[in-house]
Amino acid sequence: MSDFARLHIRHLSFLGPNRPAAVVQFESGFNVVYGASETGKSFILDSIDYMLGGRGPLREFPEREGYDRVLLGLASTSGESFTLQRSTAGGGFLKVEGLHDREFPQEGVSELREAHDDRKEDNLSRFLLKTIGLLNRRIRRNKANETNSLSFRNLARLAIVDEEEIIQKRSPLSDGNLVADTPNTATFRLLLTGVDDSALVAHRSLPQDQSRAGQLELLGQLITDTQAKIRNLSGPSRQLEDQDQRLEESMRNRLQALVVHENEYRDALNRRREARRKLEDANQRLTEVSVLLDRFDLLGRHYQSDVERLEGIREGGTLFSTLLDGVCPLCGAEPQHQHRSIVCEGDADQVVRAAEAELGKVTLLQEDLAKTVCQLTTESRNLQRRLPKLQSDEVQLSERIREELAPNLRTTRISYSELAEKRGEVREALGLYATLKDLEDRRAVLEREEAEASGGNAPDAGLPAASLDKFATVVQRILQSWHFPNAERVHFDQKARDLVIGGKNRTSFGKGLRAITQSAFTIGLLQYCKEQATPHPGFALLDSPLLSYKEPDGDDDDLRHTDLKERFYEYLKQLGTDQQVIIIENTDPPDNVRRMPCAQKFTGNPAEIGRAGLFPVSGSHQGGK
Repeated sequence: MSDFARLHIRHLSFLGPNRPAAVVQFESGFNVVYGASETGKSFILDSIDYMLGGRGPLREFPEREGYDRVLLGLASTSGESFTLQRSTAGGGFLKVEGLHDREFPQEGVSELREAHDDRKEDNLSRFLLKTIGLLNRRIRRNKANETNSLSFRNLARLAIVDEEEIIQKRSPLSDGNLVADTPNTATFRLLLTGVDDSALVAHRSLPQDQSRAGQLELLGQLITDTQAKIRNLSGPSRQLEDQDQRLEESMRNRLQALVVHENEYRDALNRRREARRKLEDANQRLTEVSVLLDRFDLLGRHYQSDVERLEGIREGGTLFSTLLDGVCPLCGAEPQHQHRSIVCEGDADQVVRAAEAELGKVTLLQEDLAKTVCQLTTESRNLQRRLPKLQSDEVQLSERIREELAPNLRTTRISYSELAEKRGEVREALGLYATLKDLEDRRAVLEREEAEASGGNAPDAGLPAASLDKFATVVQRILQSWHFPNAERVHFDQKARDLVIGGKNRTSFGKGLRAITQSAFTIGLLQYCKEQATPHPGFALLDSPLLSYKEPDGDDDDLRHTDLKERFYEYLKQLGTDQQVIIIENTDPPDNVRRMPCAQKFTGNPAEIGRAGLFPVSGSHQGGK
């Protein structure tokens, strides 16, 4: 019986203050989480990897807001079970015995550091390695036979395959970092044979080799850091380029809409300004007319007073001219002293004539004043009739600006700014890819120099042919059970460090078939380690293995006309409880699988039967990413 234990994932939980627990349960054997995109399925794999020592922090998105802790429940085939807790922001771990999916106990808690350190026991990697029986193992680091202590992260990359890694055109033993190829291959050898590299004796390197090795190590670290940033901030380069083009088109359309809204807003402001000017002019003119009418009313009364005075003079003079001789009413002279032959300044007839002449002038002035008052009165009435319309126009324009045009303009500006910000993030991510390519190119140059100086590099030295043959046989058996085309001959190419299927290198297939064959490699390694009683973490997590059913890369990559999906799931259903495979898939499994307890559906729609997403639905938010 093997001394190696296996780990099985029991639950993944997200907790936060005033937030309902987001819990996903898993069983031993086969598990599948399927359904709509953007519901949190891939984030499950990212989170499990994070809880097994992956670098943080976890990705931010609206649905995850308010959740500050992650719990991962694990059970060992040796009978142990424990729960790990980690902040979503990163850092170390807390561990407690038993499975706790909704609340982390306060007692019996121990701390585990996140970084692997073979000289201390207080880190997650050492604890997990001890649990599965791989403590104090060493793996080859470089061609000089220098070794590193085995870390659980060396094992995790062979058991957890995300949606980007599953379609890569490279060996499953390579993560794009050539410096890591040797330790990756050494880890694979350890799983195949159960024998580590503790017996290797390092040979002394020349100073030039040491300098080049130091540069390679530094470049490897920079590449690893850049890859971590890319995982946290972005998606695949091709998707980012497509997204950048879509954002550019969206920004162009949004800019056109913004120009239209700004023109409408500016035009409405101008029309409101004109309406206010007309309203102010009308009010001002109405005030002026009212003042003039008041003044003209006073003037009319003066004219009337003058008319009454002149008419009195005229009537009085007429009466004087009809009286008998007597005392002169003007100078008071007695009749005997009056001189009728001389024109008198106080001649009553003359006064009457003068009064009549003056009365005629005043009458004309009254007529002119009456016409003016009539015109002003008419203008006042017109202004009073126009004012409500002018006020209504100004109010309507103000309301339209306030309730329609200003909000539309503000919303469009915000939307344009958000698109610009998002495009900036995409450009930043594309810049990271450019930086990564530059670092990888520089590293490739150094590696070629090192290979030339040493007469070639053989990271696969020491891989036992017999074990590779047995492993290839297991993979061949799996592919044939899946009805994979041309799977009659499968072997492992030492130079390419990859499978050759039906005489064709695995990386030569389309991305859909690469995803299937990568899945066969990962599950085959799990199955091989069980049959040969060699070490293995005990689980395999695969994201989007059936990509050829959703996004085939050409006719040769399209398996929708075959029964491979049914055979794939039929094989996984037969897994024993001493193994665990978790599949994350966007395509729906067959009906008989969907009815099994091991199948969980993420719908993205609360109205459908199934789970709306990883996180409980809140407002307009769904389950995650």
